[in-house]
Amino acid sequence: AYLGPPEVSISSCVNCINVTIKLPTSHFRENGKLLSLIDIYKEIDYGITLKTLDGEHKRSRKKTTEEIFSTVIEELYPNRNYCVSVMLTASLNQRSIPSAWKCITADSVAQQDYHAVAIIGAICFSLLLASAVKCIHAGGYILQDKSLPCNLV
Repeated sequence: AYLGPPEVSISSCVNCINVTIKLPTSHFRENGKLLSLIDIYKEIDYGITLKTLDGEHKRSRKKTTEEIFSTVIEELYPNRNYCVSVMLTASLNQRSIPSAWKCITADSVAQQDYHAVAIIGAICFSLLLASAVKCIHAGGYILQDKSLPCNLV
């Protein structure tokens, strides 16, 4: 039997990618209960392959005892496209079907700061505009409560 493919989802963080991996379900039952891969193998090895413009880079293999787990791939270049594929193996089963490639662009600090600056700028502009309208109203130039005397018109 082949292991996999795992369910993979990725999200971007500053100069990194957060990879969430869900182990596939097994088809083995014991006492009517569906067994997980962890129930069967106790421990699963996983390897992540990172694809960039430079080619494919296999990361060092790690072990897990969890059905759903996350790992972070760090020290990436910002604003570059990265693709990720995950392959599972076990001590008793080295045959595996890798996950489909999932691609994302790594965030940069500047992109995240840009959104905050834009929101703060919009709030400051709104306050400035409201203050200007209030001053013009207080000066009697707009929305006057009393009409001017006839000799001033």
